[in-house]
Amino acid sequence: MGKALLSHEYRPGQRVRIVQQLARVKGATTTTVEGVVRRFGQQKTGSWFAHGRDDKLWLDRIELQKSDGELVVVNLDQYSRVELLEEAPESAGA
Repeated sequence: MGKALLSHEYRPGQRVRIVQQLARVKGATTTTVEGVVRRFGQQKTGSWFAHGRDDKLWLDRIELQKSDGELVVVNLDQYSRVELLEEAPESAGA
């Protein structure tokens, strides 16, 4: 199991595993995705009833690139756990 990361620790180039739980009537279902962080930030949805900034609901979103090249966007919530598997490589010339 990797080290759990806090949102201010997400950086492009890190390899992470995201584990999320979805509550159901009986128990919960768990999904897992692994990949390299491409970007992280808050993005707004088209939720007109949210009464938030710009009358939108803002979600924490992380974009990953899986090992097969597939791009995945994950909405993070209180049931999400982001684990660090590998630090970002040092940039060339640094």
